[in-house]
Amino acid sequence: MGLFLHPIFTTRAHVFQIDPNTKKNWMPASKQAVTVSYFYDVTRNSYRIISVDGAKVIINSTITPNMTFTKTSQKFGQWADSRANTVFGLGFSSEQQLTKFAEKFQEVKEAAKIAKDKTQEKIETSSNHSQESGRETPSSTQASSVNGTDDEKASHAGPANTHLKSENDKLKIALTQSAANVKKWEIELQTLRESNARLTTALQESAASVEQWKRQFSICRDENDRLRNKIDELEEQCSEINREKEKNTQLKRRIEELEAELREKETELKDLRKQSEIIPQLMSECEYVSQKLEAAERDNQNLEDKVRSLKTDIEESKYRQRHLKVELKSFLEVLDGKIDDLHDFRRGLSKLGTDN
Repeated sequence: MGLFLHPIFTTRAHVFQIDPNTKKNWMPASKQAVTVSYFYDVTRNSYRIISVDGAKVIINSTITPNMTFTKTSQKFGQWADSRANTVFGLGFSSEQQLTKFAEKFQEVKEAAKIAKDKTQEKIETSSNHSQESGRETPSSTQASSVNGTDDEKASHAGPANTHLKSENDKLKIALTQSAANVKKWEIELQTLRESNARLTTALQESAASVEQWKRQFSICRDENDRLRNKIDELEEQCSEINREKEKNTQLKRRIEELEAELREKETELKDLRKQSEIIPQLMSECEYVSQKLEAAERDNQNLEDKVRSLKTDIEESKYRQRHLKVELKSFLEVLDGKIDDLHDFRRGLSKLGTDN
């Protein structure tokens, strides 16, 4: 393989193949990322993509000019191989690796187209050359037989015939190979047509499946919206139930409070009934107290009358005291005058005694 295959480009990727039964799902061809390489096949003058996982060849795809590498996402690309009757997919670790692989695919595809054109021209040239050689060989032989002598015939006929025979053999081999290649290409063309038909059918089925999936997705989306609305309604109902539960809890607490108040009222009522049994006694006591109160009020009235008379007496005594004070003051003033007169009289007597 190393003598006839020259590596062009190498990268690493996860390899997938389309499911041959459904033509929809991807099946992993490798458990992990493996080496994927472009090779130039010297013997067949072709380009191939080859990947080996251990001892197992998982990709051996010959690139033809009508192949197309399609990027289906930022890190995934695929191409259809009609000879292998499958679709290969590669998952890369980065978008840059995918872009580089796609660019290299386009370059190799152009190189494969050029190689195919050159091979076609070479086959056509070989076919034309073989036809011209077949037409020119009898005339050349005739000319040599006419123009040459018997010795020259003997000396030149052997090598010329050997050369022409070898050329004819080569041309026959080339024609045989070209005929075989034409048949091979016809078979490959038929295979490609059948593969294209299968791929077209698979594409139509996939398109129909896509439409079906779209309808199912629309149905699922509508169902999802309906379920969401139902969930919202149920949540609202749950909220209402919770609010009702809270109200019931509050009502239970209120009922318990009212029951407690009722028990207290019943206790008070029992106490009042017990007290009502002693009401007659209390009434008699109340009458006795009322009589005493009336007597006390009469006594109080008498006392108030006495107090008023005493106040009147006090006022009169105060008036008399004030009058007595006035009279006493006037008497004291008269007395003071008399005392002064008496002092004067005594001084006069003393003076008289002294004079005497």
